[in-house]
Amino acid sequence: MAKIAPKTAPAAVSADLIARFRRQRPLRGGSLIVTIFGDAIMPRGGAIALGSLIELAAPFGLNERLVRTATARLAKDGWLTGRRAGKLSEYRLSSNGRTRFAEATKRIYSEPDTQWSGRWTLIVVPPMRATERNEIRDELLWRGFGEISANVFAHPEFDARAQRGLGGLLDRVVAFDASLAEEAPQRLMELGWDLEDLGLRYQRFVDRFATVLAELTRRRELEPRDCFLVRTLLIHEYRRLHLRDPMLPAQLLRANWPGVQAAALCRAIYARVFAPSELHLSGVAVQLTGPLPAAEPSVMQRFCGIGPLLERRDHQA
Repeated sequence: MAKIAPKTAPAAVSADLIARFRRQRPLRGGSLIVTIFGDAIMPRGGAIALGSLIELAAPFGLNERLVRTATARLAKDGWLTGRRAGKLSEYRLSSNGRTRFAEATKRIYSEPDTQWSGRWTLIVVPPMRATERNEIRDELLWRGFGEISANVFAHPEFDARAQRGLGGLLDRVVAFDASLAEEAPQRLMELGWDLEDLGLRYQRFVDRFATVLAELTRRRELEPRDCFLVRTLLIHEYRRLHLRDPMLPAQLLRANWPGVQAAALCRAIYARVFAPSELHLSGVAVQLTGPLPAAEPSVMQRFCGIGPLLERRDHQA
């Protein structure tokens, strides 16, 4: 007689993803908790009881001690704030954490800007203390700028709205809006970004998650817990990859750029698992004051709108 797997075991659709995540050394619990907060908790009030977070993280191989240590470190670093009620604890996104999550959320889930005039933004960092220069460098790289030399950074036309997001950084550098000679953009691309490596990483992501989508499509019914695991690891891997992407205009990228395929794949999988994963979240996670609030309507606009895909799937069912 065949042995029945325990109900808590991850189904085949998520088992390989879970196993791959658990093989990481060191197992980066803090990074996964950032993913859970940004993708699942922020749209539902931004706060969760520590016990609920421990339960959500357990299937990924994060034990209670690791979750407690990781959340305490995130709080120390200003991402989270904690509060207690008797023996119970709750963590909430801090004001700074919400701002940073909002910036990352826009980059991860939004459609890339397809408009580009062909002009470039060049930034020159004048002489300054090394610590200040490193701070500016980190911010520019986060924003997708390429490091052309030790003190020169470039990006295809960083528009006024995006420049406002840089805050006071522009007061410490010299910024130019420029048109480049015909051969210059290709040379800048070679100097500023390793697109070959990024393309390979995107392709591996596509190969891995294409099999996940195929399995999800074959299944008539999906377990909410399994969907939460897939959703979390999908966004976890995509987030870590996509935030390395400088989001260059399509005119500068090679044909059949795998980043486009990765975004389409994310949208299809996310729409497939979103509703069941929310059921799991509602069943497991609470705040100290009670259940999590309903998800903000804006989540349906992720990946250019998962709502239409959900409606189409429900209609076909």
